[in-house]
Amino acid sequence: MTPRPTIVAIASFAVLAVTFVQAQQSGYGQCGGANWTGATSCVSGWTCTFLNDYYSQCLPSSTTLTTSSHSTTSTTSSTATSTPTNTNGGKLKWFGVDESCAEFGTAMPGTWGVDYTFANTATIGEFINQGFNIFRIPFAMERMARGSVGATLDNAYLTNYSVAVDYITSNGAYAVLDAHNYGRYNGNIITDTSAFKTFWSNMATAFKNNSKVIFDTNNEYHDMDESLVFDLNQAAIDGIRGSGATTQYIFAEGNSWTGAWTWNTTNDSLKNLKDPENLLIYEMHQYLDSDGSGTSATCVSSTIGVERIEGATAWLKANGKIGVLGEYAGGPNSVCQEAVTGMLDHLTANNDVWFGAVWWAAGPWWPSSTWSSIEPPSGQAYVYYDNILQAYTP
Repeated sequence: MTPRPTIVAIASFAVLAVTFVQAQQSGYGQCGGANWTGATSCVSGWTCTFLNDYYSQCLPSSTTLTTSSHSTTSTTSSTATSTPTNTNGGKLKWFGVDESCAEFGTAMPGTWGVDYTFANTATIGEFINQGFNIFRIPFAMERMARGSVGATLDNAYLTNYSVAVDYITSNGAYAVLDAHNYGRYNGNIITDTSAFKTFWSNMATAFKNNSKVIFDTNNEYHDMDESLVFDLNQAAIDGIRGSGATTQYIFAEGNSWTGAWTWNTTNDSLKNLKDPENLLIYEMHQYLDSDGSGTSATCVSSTIGVERIEGATAWLKANGKIGVLGEYAGGPNSVCQEAVTGMLDHLTANNDVWFGAVWWAAGPWWPSSTWSSIEPPSGQAYVYYDNILQAYTP
């Protein structure tokens, strides 16, 4: 379970962002876009950079990353290996952040700019410049497939969501398409595996020519029959591969909030999932507060990170599987710092079975006061942890 900003905080943040006007915009501030009425020039050392029709932003004048428009037929390609292999020596294959914003809000489908927004490619670019190479991008299935699980994808939402995906992958990093639904659609547990297979076939068709895309079947299944969690994951795998998407990794998540600390007892059956391309990765999440929910900045102890993932490491090794830590975070304090670095050191030391770690979370609507916000330049976690985390980038 992971914390999200309250709608009140999001709304306040959005209003401030839109209404604040000055002669010159500060670094990382908005400086253009449809209906923008604020400053259109930046302070010294920053350049107003066009990102899309709706958003231009003040970026460091030295930033040279590539921007790209959406295309569902990206030409990026590679040959799938027979088994997942980490070729980064003593490093993790992937290290990055979650970009949380397109799944915000309870109104479905809701309104862009009011209930939800899309990831900021400028701040993603800052992370890429620092060596981060994977970004997990949540979306809401109710917005992507409106009306029913197996509905045709909504072109407007898909196109806007894909701006960040294309930006990330065109700059050599991996983009994880995260259906952030907890195994549910409109609040109801998804039981129609055929419709779920159709959904993932549709998503994979849109991105099947981009080998830097990773498909994440669903975020944090919980309080469900374990056999249903298995069947939904297998249906997603079958839909993805059946679409012709054969070069991309697939992230399968487990029951009980996909927690690493309970994985070997709760999700053992998932070892029987079948991927004909052998590119299946088991995504786990792990927080370090007392109940493992990620709602508190207080970590249990300086060693709790290692303690909570050791069982999962043993499970991966015993079953010949590969894992990724798709969400983790720690408060801005010395105890959590030790716990986080200890956990990351453990992952790195076992990088034959752990391929990566992704911090929860960045995103343009995360208030800087949120302890886990790693959104540049002023999120609490960014200020406290960014330099520490850069040591783990591939």
